Amino acid sequence: MLKEFYGPTLAEKKYAILSHCWGAAEEEVSFQEMERLLITDEEERNQIRGRTGYKKIIDTCKQTQKDDLEWVWADTCCIDKKSSAELSEAINSIAQRCYVYLHDTAGDTLTHWDESTVTPKWFSRGWTLQELIAPSDIQFFDRNWECIGDKERLGSTLRRITRIPTEVLEIGLGGMRPSVAQIMSWASDRTTTREEDRAYSLLGLLDVQMPMLYGEGKNAFRRLQLEILRKSNDQTIFAWGWSRTTGLPQLVQGLF
Repeated sequence: MLKEFYGPTLAEKKYAILSHCWGAAEEEVSFQEMERLLITDEEERNQIRGRTGYKKIIDTCKQTQKDDLEWVWADTCCIDKKSSAELSEAINSIAQRCYVYLHDTAGDTLTHWDESTVTPKWFSRGWTLQELIAPSDIQFFDRNWECIGDKERLGSTLRRITRIPTEVLEIGLGGMRPSVAQIMSWASDRTTTREEDRAYSLLGLLDVQMPMLYGEGKNAFRRLQLEILRKSNDQTIFAWGWSRTTGLPQLVQGLF
């Protein structure tokens, strides 16, 4: 069942979010498809319910029930992407708990991670950086939905993989306030499907609000820099420029 909550009502709800890597588009379940499940014919319902993306949602709901939480939010099926307001609100919302689903990890391999181990894809995606830092309560699950550990237990492993200081992993950005360049450096080797999302995925971490205009390409990152300059005197923003090779933002000086 889909239900909308706004403002103070949302803050009162006990809910979790699913943080994951999207699979093939045809395997995920959209907002519109989730809405149609109750009114469509049986053939289409069975087709939707047979997708790996639907199973992922169901497994998330089961874990939410185990944890005695009322609701769960998943970006694939809970955002009406036709609404820019919903996209913006989703970026700025923080849940009580975050479930990280590592579809390419089995058992406790993450616990024993070292530099020779293949890092789960989740750690290479742009949007998951905010989902790692913002929530204080994060639980990691492998592809079989077995719990690997939480952010506290996996702290040293997460620090090695992401280069994010322990204090930031433990309490978010409310304590030690990193410089703009530091935050951007954590995102520098992450990728996004759409070029604009390299900027949009940093809005919450940099406490910046600006409209998301898909189709603007590189200009999204330029607008992000201008917004940072407008509200902050953090001079480390000038350590960032553009790579002539890739055309992507990069750290000019290897300071961080």
